[in-house]
Amino acid sequence: MNLLDGKKIASQIIEQLKDTNADIVASGHKAPHLVCIIVGDDPASKIYVKSKEKACKQLGFTSSTIILPSNSTEDMIKYTIMKLNKDKTVSGILLQLPLPKGFHEREIVNTIDPSKDVDCLTDVNLGKLVSKTNDIAPCTAQGIMTLLHAYSIPVEGKHAVVIGRSLLVGKSVANLLEQENATVTLCHSKTKNLAQFTKNADILVVAIGKEKYITQDFVKDGAVVIDVGINRTEQGIVGDVDFENVQSKCSYITPVPGGVGKMTIAELMRNTLTLYTLQNDVALEQDANLDTDPESNK
Repeated sequence: MNLLDGKKIASQIIEQLKDTNADIVASGHKAPHLVCIIVGDDPASKIYVKSKEKACKQLGFTSSTIILPSNSTEDMIKYTIMKLNKDKTVSGILLQLPLPKGFHEREIVNTIDPSKDVDCLTDVNLGKLVSKTNDIAPCTAQGIMTLLHAYSIPVEGKHAVVIGRSLLVGKSVANLLEQENATVTLCHSKTKNLAQFTKNADILVVAIGKEKYITQDFVKDGAVVIDVGINRTEQGIVGDVDFENVQSKCSYITPVPGGVGKMTIAELMRNTLTLYTLQNDVALEQDANLDTDPESNK
């Protein structure tokens, strides 16, 4: 069993983005500015946003957070977003999801200007993703792909099974895997006899939202297992995969924490920089993609 060390790879991405941003600022440009919007007082959302603020500071980006009360109207949220759309100092807008119950989430998300949609969740940007005309991809989904590439794990011709069909993770990573010529099976809460699909997976991506749900009975020998789950328990944070039970059957597996979560933040920073360069017509001397030796990650 080998660990897919998201913390290590994310750190490499952050360092490269930091250098790229330093070059941009040195050339006379202002640094990218990311704005996060939180609706309500969900503690988990505040923790996520704090980690994003910390990453921005580390890179030399500027960031700000707007906290709206949970009793805000949809028009209030949309008005806030539209003001940011028009603000030329704002490079990226992130609406922290999920929103409190009762809001029309897709309608509000689509208020974001696609050119500032760092999560790549507007209909315009998701359409570009499907048609392969995208500049960015949803952060978690792209983070998973970057992790596979960093460890030289082949995707083409492999059978990938994705559990979960959210736009943020499941459907997006299924699309990216298919674009790299994997044969993809998308499973979800209504899938019957789930194990009969997962036991045939060369690559298993788990975003089911149930702590330690996937045991070794669901996994074939030698599989690559990507655990997207973040479940807070009295014993700490655990994933959707029963790590201790499953790790002996895997060729590679992500830990929780220290796996996909770190990659999500790194890809968010990459998306912010990418959108900034497109908005400002900034030419980079080098691509801000991960440049690492896969052999050193094994």
